[in-house]
Amino acid sequence: MELTSILILVFSFFLLLAIGVPIAYSIGISAILTMLVSILPMPALTTLAQRMSTGLQSFPLLAIPFFILAGQLMNHGGIAHRLIEFAKVLVGRLPGGLAFVNIMANMLFGAISGSAAASASAIGTIMTGKMTEEGYDRSFAAAVNISSSSTGLTIPPSNILIVYSLASGGLSVAALFLAGYVPGILTGLFLMGIAAAMAYRKNYPAGERTSLKRALLIFLDAIPSLLLLIIVIGGITSGIFTATEASAVAVLYTLILGAIYREIKLKDLPALVLKSVHTSSVVLFLVATSIGLSWVMSYENIPQEVSHALLGLSSNKFVILLIINLILLIVGTFMDMTPAVLIFTPIFLPIVTGPEIGLDPIHFGIIMVLNLCVGLTTPPVGSLLFIGCSVADIGIEKVIKPLIPMFIAMIIVLLLVTYLPDLSLWLPEIFGKL
Repeated sequence: MELTSILILVFSFFLLLAIGVPIAYSIGISAILTMLVSILPMPALTTLAQRMSTGLQSFPLLAIPFFILAGQLMNHGGIAHRLIEFAKVLVGRLPGGLAFVNIMANMLFGAISGSAAASASAIGTIMTGKMTEEGYDRSFAAAVNISSSSTGLTIPPSNILIVYSLASGGLSVAALFLAGYVPGILTGLFLMGIAAAMAYRKNYPAGERTSLKRALLIFLDAIPSLLLLIIVIGGITSGIFTATEASAVAVLYTLILGAIYREIKLKDLPALVLKSVHTSSVVLFLVATSIGLSWVMSYENIPQEVSHALLGLSSNKFVILLIINLILLIVGTFMDMTPAVLIFTPIFLPIVTGPEIGLDPIHFGIIMVLNLCVGLTTPPVGSLLFIGCSVADIGIEKVIKPLIPMFIAMIIVLLLVTYLPDLSLWLPEIFGKL
């Protein structure tokens, strides 16, 4: 019966995806079909509905719609432009400096907004035009923006780390946030290294020198935006407020900031709130159906079967982690991050935290997110790939070649973080969150 359930679950899910059914519906329908094999129809449907409903009754999940709204406010509040100017002061003078500016601005904006999509859209819209005006290839500019916009998913605050906390049974969000800093910054630095090599080979120009007076003014103008990181992360790590309360603080702060900058007007708020509600609804519906599917997999002992299969292949810790990384990299190419985290965390977490491997669950959360970040930039369904090409007004086929070195850099960071746990656990240990 277990083998039959696994086959029905996998076959129905991929069949529904292949014929174009939205992923949330594919997850829910495949869960129902699997349950009908083992449970009577009415109890199956009732149980699934109950699991979906109770799964959303989680206080930490409230942080997601708040951070999404904060990201919308930042996207329209003039913050992206100020962070770009700030990044130009820091790294714009280097050869190929505008590529560095693009990467650093994405790291800062992604960290502040917690949204890779918002970062790719906001920074890409501004930077692609600037880079092409200075003689950079449009394909290179788009590739830099697409790859670097994913860094905001590991540098906190990050919605996907909150989702992982839920899927893992309530791990500390503060610990996950702190664990994401070094891997996120390391990814940005490796991407800068690749961008520098490509800029040197193509002889891209250095940026203009900024006077000390102008640099000081730009820095002072960016301080209020940068303060949000200190307020949110500092408040969480010090215990002043929870991640959910921090998300509400972020909304209030960005709203005040937008009003001070005079970039957000009262008439803009209904549209921004409506867009945030729409995005939040999509995300939370994905969460609900994924929770239902996770329960079905647990009921059918699918995680245990996968565990036995993987551990049967090898007893070597490094080999098992490499296999899991390969599976997640493949999954990331066709599945969005939220359902991927909710579906595969219950499968892989017991394996990696068991006595055979002994991985810290915080460490595995960062490994999983880094894996899926690569998927966001790859075809066929990489959302950042489509957003980056859209704002750059360029075809996907033209971006793939300059993206390949960026992929390699991201995978190198993934392997370093996988096999060097201290890269992600160092900060949580310092702050006593482990």
